[in-house]
Amino acid sequence: MKKMIEISLFTFTLLFVTGCSPKVGSDDWCTDMKEKEKGEWTVTQAGDFAKHCLLK
Repeated sequence: MKKMIEISLFTFTLLFVTGCSPKVGSDDWCTDMKEKEKGEWTVTQAGDFAKHCLLK
């Protein structure tokens, strides 16, 4: 029973966190990335930013 509660709580938390972030390539995502320091970007994020925000 305890294991089932832990799994449910983990699943809820995961869905809550991913549900709050804007979709990659959206205007909100581009704005968030512009405000984020460039040193914190991953290689994937930098590529997505170039593709979706600069080359629109």
